[in-house]
Amino acid sequence: MASTHTSGTPGTSGQSAGPALAVLEATLERITYANEETGYTVARVDTGRGGGDLLTVVGALLGAQPGESLRMRGRWGSHPQYGRQFVVENYTTVLPATIQGIRRYLGSGLVKGIGPVFADRITRHFGTETLDIIEQEPKRLIEVPGLGPKRTAKITAAWEEQKAIKEVMVFLQSVEVSTSIAVRIYKKYGDASVSVVKSEPYRLAADVWGIGFLTADRIAQAVGIPQDSPERVKAGLQYALSQSADQGHCYLPEERLISDAVKLLGVDTGLVIDCLGELAADPEGVVREQVPPDTEDGEPVTGVFLVPFHRAELSLSGQLRRLLDADTDRLAAFQDVDWSAALGWLARRTGASLAPEQEAAVRLALTRKVAVLTGGPGCGKSFTVRSVVELARARRAKVVLAAPTGRAAKRLSELTGAEASTVHRLLELKPGGDAAFDRDRPLDADLVVVDEASMLDLLLANKLVKAVAPGAHLLLVGDVDQLPSVGAGEVLRDLLAEGSPVPAVRLTRIFRQAQQSGVVTNAHRINSGSQPLTSGLDDFFLFVEDDTEEAGRLTVDVAARRVPAKFGLDPRRDVQVLAPMHRGPAGAGALNGLLQQAITPARPGLPEKRFGGRVFRVGDKVTQIRNNYEKGANGVFNGTVGVVTGLDPEEQRLTVLTDEDEEIPYEFDELDELAHAYAVTIHRSQGSEYPAVVVPVTTSAWMMLQRNLLYTAVTRAKRLVVLVGSRRALAQAVRTVSAGRRHTALDHRLAGRPLTGLR
Repeated sequence: MASTHTSGTPGTSGQSAGPALAVLEATLERITYANEETGYTVARVDTGRGGGDLLTVVGALLGAQPGESLRMRGRWGSHPQYGRQFVVENYTTVLPATIQGIRRYLGSGLVKGIGPVFADRITRHFGTETLDIIEQEPKRLIEVPGLGPKRTAKITAAWEEQKAIKEVMVFLQSVEVSTSIAVRIYKKYGDASVSVVKSEPYRLAADVWGIGFLTADRIAQAVGIPQDSPERVKAGLQYALSQSADQGHCYLPEERLISDAVKLLGVDTGLVIDCLGELAADPEGVVREQVPPDTEDGEPVTGVFLVPFHRAELSLSGQLRRLLDADTDRLAAFQDVDWSAALGWLARRTGASLAPEQEAAVRLALTRKVAVLTGGPGCGKSFTVRSVVELARARRAKVVLAAPTGRAAKRLSELTGAEASTVHRLLELKPGGDAAFDRDRPLDADLVVVDEASMLDLLLANKLVKAVAPGAHLLLVGDVDQLPSVGAGEVLRDLLAEGSPVPAVRLTRIFRQAQQSGVVTNAHRINSGSQPLTSGLDDFFLFVEDDTEEAGRLTVDVAARRVPAKFGLDPRRDVQVLAPMHRGPAGAGALNGLLQQAITPARPGLPEKRFGGRVFRVGDKVTQIRNNYEKGANGVFNGTVGVVTGLDPEEQRLTVLTDEDEEIPYEFDELDELAHAYAVTIHRSQGSEYPAVVVPVTTSAWMMLQRNLLYTAVTRAKRLVVLVGSRRALAQAVRTVSAGRRHTALDHRLAGRPLTGLR
């Protein structure tokens, strides 16, 4: 079972043209770092020369397992920090021949069901014949104490799958596909993997999570698909549109799309225009539509939509009008209620009276079938929602409460004393993203209240509104000044736009109790373009540090040590670092590594799992980074946060307890769906609330420093905000208003402005 692996990119730049090629034979002892995206690996090998010294090898080693004998071709080099090392360009694997090597190989996690303990038992029993027995007479494994028929069958199946994957990987790695992606391709296509990769590489971008157009394009070039192939150009156009959707846009102006595609693909403009025409003629391709201008003196633009976003905009605007115009009213009792009596009863029940604008919002929610309630922190949104729910319940109405995230749903439940769920759970989304509740099977509710509605993207909002029964009332609650949704669209803003038929109330008065909070006061100062007050407050601080790297280290110290010590908070549960961006010395990526060292360090004897550049340990705070409808009771969704509660090297499984109190198992080859969450980007924090937030604000994140970003970060805190960084960066963030709206046409559709279809 020897196999050769080649990579077109040597492990370190500038080395390949230097020293002469050499061959090194050694046993792989351990992998200390592996980047699944680039294939770059750092490992320690035993050359068998005695003395116990291990040698460092770097480069293209993805797929190799500890215990394997490797024949590596490469060049000798030297690293200024780590000394002499061997830079691998390609390698051949040979199954280990010694008992020690076999034991290490089997115990490495390669075969599910065999951990270090069973690897030791199996090799003690079969000795150097172990691998031949597993390969040719697997039923004999039952001879090993503790290995029953069930585990034996599992080991046999895992061995066969691993063997098949390895054969597929030989081919895939020859076209520079990393191990994790090779495994995913194999799981998707099985024995047809090589055939699909060779003949239909662009299918990978649509079918396999983690493979975008760029990876599929690289594979396509490696298997000989020409640069000007129409298949490639169409895939590139759809990729450019999906990239724009990831940035929040529901469509792209046609001229910009063509220009982006020419740049991306390196082909003639005429070819791109021809292929765009072919896509527009395909019912499942793209939709071209003339979108009215946003200003009176503006020109209409031709927008190009991916089909799901065009359908969702049409559907959402139509469904909202259907609800608004419904003949029936499931809360008809409120049309002629004695409001002074009702509000008096409410004041006695809650112990507080509503302000005039809160009263207006309560009336609106209970008399109009769709309504929006917006406003900043401290303006009484929560008490207004509680009042709406109390009055509806008093009339025995069926009230359903939901929010986009588990944390926001918990908060809504605590506020109202009624059960609240995430929107995904409420709709019972199924594999593929279809909802159990929709227009044909609506929710059994008289009133549906959705909090944190600024987080609702176009696709989710459409699913939600479809599930509201005609005659039922829908109240959307959120702060429109926060960042828009992570997904495409600006639904809340579009519902509040001029010409929208959806009635709304904006709460503006800050209540006296909230005025005493530095967090609330500064949130409103930031939102109005004023610098926050950073001295003399006991709940809002600025630690000045102009150097970005030092600011990153100081952020970690503040979050892991200083805030917990001074305020009695748990650094994992109560303190959240919110970074403007992922990259850089003060970005969420680097801070996660440092915070993990400080809060959940490695401990002797406790298992951990290295995956790519990350190490997972029990106790780690993690977040899901993709929607996976197959996991859990009703799927696990992008942004779900949890804590690692179990890690089983033998079963190759990690368990996460989510903030919705659900235990979710992850196979080791699924760990690219998880990222550490000690630090998250501000975008990913939407809908969550934390006792304390620590925010690095540095000049290295200059392009991201915008008012709504900082405002969103500050409004995530219940008790305490600590900013770490430079006054210059802070001033830039407050001064900079977000550049431009997202490309959406929902506001035009709601206002009844005509959009013309094009072919």
